[in-house]
Amino acid sequence: MVFVCFVGIKKESLRVGRAVLPKFFLGDVGREGFDVVMRYGRKVGVSDLPKVMVDVFLRDYLGVETVVGRDLKAVCGYFMGLMEEKKTGSVVFNEIFEEEKMGSHIIGIGCFSKDIYMLSEAEKKNWKILPRKRYPKPLIFHDGRLAFRPTPLAALAMFIWIPFGLFLLIIRFIVGLFLPYKMSIPILSFTGMKILLSRPNSFINQTDNETKPRGKPYVCNHRTLLDPIYVSMAVMKPLTAVTYSISRFTELFSPIKTIRLTREREKDKKMMEKLLSQGDLVVCPEGTTCREPYLLRFSPLFAEMSDEIVPVAIDVQASMFYGTTASGVKCLDPVFVLMNHYVTYSVKILEKLPRSFTCGVGGKSKFEVANHTQTQIAKALGFECTSFTWKNKYLILAGNEGTI
Repeated sequence: MVFVCFVGIKKESLRVGRAVLPKFFLGDVGREGFDVVMRYGRKVGVSDLPKVMVDVFLRDYLGVETVVGRDLKAVCGYFMGLMEEKKTGSVVFNEIFEEEKMGSHIIGIGCFSKDIYMLSEAEKKNWKILPRKRYPKPLIFHDGRLAFRPTPLAALAMFIWIPFGLFLLIIRFIVGLFLPYKMSIPILSFTGMKILLSRPNSFINQTDNETKPRGKPYVCNHRTLLDPIYVSMAVMKPLTAVTYSISRFTELFSPIKTIRLTREREKDKKMMEKLLSQGDLVVCPEGTTCREPYLLRFSPLFAEMSDEIVPVAIDVQASMFYGTTASGVKCLDPVFVLMNHYVTYSVKILEKLPRSFTCGVGGKSKFEVANHTQTQIAKALGFECTSFTWKNKYLILAGNEGTI
């Protein structure tokens, strides 16, 4: 089955072991087994899966020194090498091998291995899943479209759902594109796309008739490409979105005005200044989406544009599909979002940044403003700030620098 799944794919281009599988592997790590493995300094992984699928995960997330095949002769060979170096190792078997395959090999390993653990299926079923806070390395980036654990039953349910999901996609697309917010929000909620809105009293008490010479930037973290649309729904008026790495298809069919940024600072700065002179903007300074409860480093460009900065904290819960990708087809992002059974969007409009935390009046540097905005949004969501950038994400998941 493994051969059939990966036949014809070049080994150097198979990034699933780094980009997709760690999310599912970490969700299958037993806390009890993890505690045993972490007692030792040198660890070896034994797997009957292709090495390219498990090697990165075991090395990066569990500190395994090397990965060998299911054949115990390979394990013996590795430990004999350690013995020749006058070193000791330890091995944990999490699968029961057939009696005839064990033979004297286990005895041979036992001669220079500290401990050997043989687990039954019943014991593994009683294990508890390793909590996220105990991950040796935080899981920040992962790719793939599936937002659920792909068990056989769940995969069958997905294939059954796809025709209904496509029908729901068409309904949601038409409603979101052609109906005003006062009508589209209730209909979308009825179809399973709910919005949980939180706004401060200072925002609610603002009058719509208030005229200002310039627009203000709504600065939000980035979960899916629908973020600017939901911010527009939250303020009940169409905003202009400035974003990176968006497909031409999404630009064409977006219900709000969408402007593509180039990642060239001076050019993007002039563009944003022009747009702010025309009205309010939605800005996602992370530069790319992040699925896990982390915030990537904020680009400070928005801090130079205005002293009227409104942070917006966004979180998304999807039932079946992720609407983001680093290495897949970008134009399918909105398709997968709208095909979910349900999507719950949480939009929290925070208090406008105090004047003391702005570049113009407050005299802060653009980096201080960006970091403060990132911290406020992370605090509202219960997320953790990181120093990773969009480049880090694409290099890890796609092997490029965010090119489409």
